[in-house]
Amino acid sequence: MENEDIKPPMHIEAITAVILAGGRGSRMGGVDKGLQNFNGVPLALHTLLRLSPQVGDVMINANRNLAAYESFGVPVWPDSTSMGDFAGPLAGFMTGLERCETPYLLTVPCDTPLFPHDLVARLADALEEQSADFAVASAPEEDGQSHPQPVFCLMGTHMLESLHRFTQGGGRKIDAWTAQHTVVHVPFNLPGDDAKAFFNANTLAELHQLESRTS
Repeated sequence: MENEDIKPPMHIEAITAVILAGGRGSRMGGVDKGLQNFNGVPLALHTLLRLSPQVGDVMINANRNLAAYESFGVPVWPDSTSMGDFAGPLAGFMTGLERCETPYLLTVPCDTPLFPHDLVARLADALEEQSADFAVASAPEEDGQSHPQPVFCLMGTHMLESLHRFTQGGGRKIDAWTAQHTVVHVPFNLPGDDAKAFFNANTLAELHQLESRTS
């Protein structure tokens, strides 16, 4: 007798990704981080090219230079107006959930260009296996220990209502929101994983450091 509890693997066409490029870029001197070049390619475009084979659709969350982002050929949406100007990553989550037309949404920052090519597959497997609300990447940081990377997050689009409630109550931290639900942390510290895959460039110096690793 066939086990009705066994679900087919999540197909990539069921997942839309939003690239988070809506920040102020304060630690980069106020420049638009997603438009800074990484090996000659704008960070957000590099992220788009690395991400596209892993998901069904991609959109970009940006709050300035919208025409430049639109030239990358995917939809571009500013922060949801319900959270005010430059309200942090959760504003990008909100925008993605409001605009997503697939059952699942993946969030990825624009400033972490070396994230894994199998990021989505591993998050999707864990989300389904654990029947979780969120799958969040966990990876080594400078202290050598693995830590959650909350901006690399896969969720069902039904989480929009929960996010509305959380932000209307003044909440702004990703992990404080996800902690209200079932979260599975997916390790990316296995043999063969790049220990620097989730290193993000907050300054131009860090961006040049990342470039030197791949040149």
